[in-house]
Amino acid sequence: MIGADCDQVLLVQAEFDGELDAAEAARLAVHRAGCPVCQAATADLEQSRALMSRELRQAAPERLRARLAAQLGATRPPRPLLARRQWWPAAGGFGLGAACAAALLLAVWVPRDEGIAGQIVAGHIRALQPGHLEDVESTDRHTVKPWFDGRIDFAPPVKDLAAERFPLRGGRLDYLADRPVAALVYQRDKHLINLFVWPAADKNATAAFESGQRQGYNFVHWQQDGMALWAVSDVSVDQLQDFAESWRRAP
Repeated sequence: MIGADCDQVLLVQAEFDGELDAAEAARLAVHRAGCPVCQAATADLEQSRALMSRELRQAAPERLRARLAAQLGATRPPRPLLARRQWWPAAGGFGLGAACAAALLLAVWVPRDEGIAGQIVAGHIRALQPGHLEDVESTDRHTVKPWFDGRIDFAPPVKDLAAERFPLRGGRLDYLADRPVAALVYQRDKHLINLFVWPAADKNATAAFESGQRQGYNFVHWQQDGMALWAVSDVSVDQLQDFAESWRRAP
């Protein structure tokens, strides 16, 4: 049975069941990068999900279709109905037992991906819940920046914007865009700003500011110094763009 040699492997199952919060998922991703046991468990679950996503249905027999058409008083045969196909026999062990159940749960319960902007806003809302805002609480960037060392695979830039009335509050790990990311927390008056940072796909690009709104929250996205940055808050879009411009100018 996979997992006997790592006490973290059950978290892989929990992640597939949607039971981990963003910080726990981020910590698991960092651990899994160096753990062959958890990598194998993840591969088993992903293989099971892939098997369940194909060739599980087939057209119903013509006789059944005709009978249903007659009972419904249809003037023409209905579109092909689909019936489940019996598939592989039950299997024991981590690979195809709990894994298949987890894959089925994902197929039923995971909401449709709303794109990265939706993930950003959801991450901001999640962080506003009690106890989720900061893993490291400090106004000193020289305390916040080194806190990420060894916890993620990049060094996020952390800037002091207190002079621009956007003081730093701290930071935390989060999980967005299928990877662990750094979340820096700033403030404007009584409003919180989450700045999500991770390496950009094109490290040489410097994208113009792009702004939008979801669920009453504003967000601004840009790229700078090889990083993708997303700021989100309930401050006005003008103030959030001012924050982004202040960040871009700051050393």
